[in-house]
Amino acid sequence: MPVIFRMRGRARRAGLACALSGLFLSSCVGVAETTPPHDAAPQSAAGGLFSDYRGGPEIVRGSGDGGQTARGTVFEDLNRNGRRDAGEPGVPGALVSNGRDVAAVDAAGRYELPARDDMAVFVIQPSGFQVPHDADWTPQFSYQHKPAGSPKRLRFGGLAPTGPLPEAINFPLVRAGDANDFRCAVLGDTQTYSNQGVSYFRDSVVDDLLDLPPSEQVDCLFAVGDVMGDDLGLIPRMAEVMSPVRAPQWWVHGNHDFDFDADVDADSSDSWRRLYGPNYYAFEIGDVLFIALDNVVYPCVGKDAETPGREFCLTDERKRYNGRITDDQLTFVENLLALTDESKLVVVGHHIPFVSFVDHMASAHQTDNVASLYALLEGRKALSLSGHTHTTENLSPGDSFAGWAEMVGVEALPFRHIIAGAGSGAWYNGDFDTFGVPMALQRLGAPRGWLDLHFDGPAYAETYYGSNVAASQRMWVSVNTPAFRDWFDAIMAWRATPAEERDPVPPLSINDLPDVKILTPDDLMRGSYLTANVWDGSSETTVAATIAGRTYSMDRTQEARGEPARIGAEWADPFAAQRQLSVARFAMQSRSDAPRNQGVETNRGWTRGPVAPQPQGAVADRSVHLWRLRLPGNLAPGVHKASVVATDRHGRRTQETIVIEVRAERPPPRFRRDVFEAFEDGPPIRER
Repeated sequence: MPVIFRMRGRARRAGLACALSGLFLSSCVGVAETTPPHDAAPQSAAGGLFSDYRGGPEIVRGSGDGGQTARGTVFEDLNRNGRRDAGEPGVPGALVSNGRDVAAVDAAGRYELPARDDMAVFVIQPSGFQVPHDADWTPQFSYQHKPAGSPKRLRFGGLAPTGPLPEAINFPLVRAGDANDFRCAVLGDTQTYSNQGVSYFRDSVVDDLLDLPPSEQVDCLFAVGDVMGDDLGLIPRMAEVMSPVRAPQWWVHGNHDFDFDADVDADSSDSWRRLYGPNYYAFEIGDVLFIALDNVVYPCVGKDAETPGREFCLTDERKRYNGRITDDQLTFVENLLALTDESKLVVVGHHIPFVSFVDHMASAHQTDNVASLYALLEGRKALSLSGHTHTTENLSPGDSFAGWAEMVGVEALPFRHIIAGAGSGAWYNGDFDTFGVPMALQRLGAPRGWLDLHFDGPAYAETYYGSNVAASQRMWVSVNTPAFRDWFDAIMAWRATPAEERDPVPPLSINDLPDVKILTPDDLMRGSYLTANVWDGSSETTVAATIAGRTYSMDRTQEARGEPARIGAEWADPFAAQRQLSVARFAMQSRSDAPRNQGVETNRGWTRGPVAPQPQGAVADRSVHLWRLRLPGNLAPGVHKASVVATDRHGRRTQETIVIEVRAERPPPRFRRDVFEAFEDGPPIRER
């Protein structure tokens, strides 16, 4: 696509003195009315890559309007006041978009773009600069244009009518620090349904980020969707809770971030656009181009139903969503890439994965037309970042799973795809940790947490941090025994029985599971496995275990060579499953007069309990990052140290050690009353 740029022939307003500046410089106040940037004030640098620079676009209005052309300037705000003053230069080469077309500004910093009926006009933060932010470090880089506003009243306000285009939309920038080496925290599915959820997030991920040593502090936050949990009214508090990190927070629009009461997809992000900003956009830092896409179509329509498996878009009685990149976004990406240095790494952030392991046979939970995006990115260094599945998946180039070709027409991955886990874990379910936050272990067994991306030029290294666990920990190690498999199968069979047909009390609880680290010869003969759940493990990861002086290679349970998911007790993570299958928190109750404090209140205020301890919805019955070793059948009786070392694709090693026992018989687990009570303590003997 050609670059969109048209030189202005003459000023639309009278006055030679302002022929070039009246629409672009706020100093021409006699001709044009300027809307001050939000929270604009001179700001000094706070140190680090990005400084505390507050403000927003400079909106210039006059007696007329912008007609069918969006125009303005991108300028260096030397005095950091948010206005273009005399002597402040343009930033030639900076890019501005209307969501389809992309314009490169000229030597004076000027741009023009055709107007669209419903659009965001936004600057793409260029490398070496930063856009302003508000008091919460939310970037302010766009102007929303929807002349008539949202077509109906929406639950969370939608967009008010914006009226005609301003005469000018000017974007201020300031210089940023050296970005050859920087870090971004990728936040998947923080998904705070309530103020309590925001507090959980504050007391876990936010605390984690603030506790990082100075050399590892992050320079940006990239939240890849489902930032909220349906209640968009919590966006201001959520942004404020993240603000102590003092890093720009770039958010991606997810399927719990839209207006559920919108009737068409074009209106479904209206409240988000008012409260946060564009639902898709781009920005640069150093040698990296970040592209934030909105690949959730809601409500999905006939175009979605043309793809097999998406018939629900037409037949379901309720509104449904589907994973698809809209034509406008594909055009935007094509035009943007045409103006982007091919040496840059392209990081595409989106909510629904392009493909995933955990949902490899699902339709709505992968992206229908991702092959079209792959074609645009062909030959470039690229990385996909997503959320949605509440899993950590580090999928390597060439990886393949059954179902991808059928669901989205993809045989194998052309570049790395990382599903970044969930800040909320398994929707803040599970028992409480020592910080009072639900453990909420995720669907594939990893802890709730966040992904650190450390960039060095266009290269990067990924590290997944479990939240509220040791910062150095990268895996769980446990043992899968015959007793564990029997216990797992019994509870899962109960869970699969319709609620009205089953006993309200599960057949077993965690109290009924024998210690998995005590093994008998029979356990070894029937098959017991040392397991290592390496949270961000990939096809390049190697895992080895040392037991009784001998080192063994551990086998990954999935090869990622086109096979389906291996599901069931044999392939489960015993560490996670023990905590997921018997959650005591469901039984919590009190004599208070607060019915919503009884049991657990989950998504959208749905209540569960008080009931007997039982499984949560997410259970690690499969994993793409689980390695195992069948323990030797002749392992000698006694106590053994089992050390597991995982080496990632960057050569970094992490180690976990557990102690296992081999006993002729499993000792009784409870207090030995019979032994204790076989003798009397006897009466006290007093001195005479």
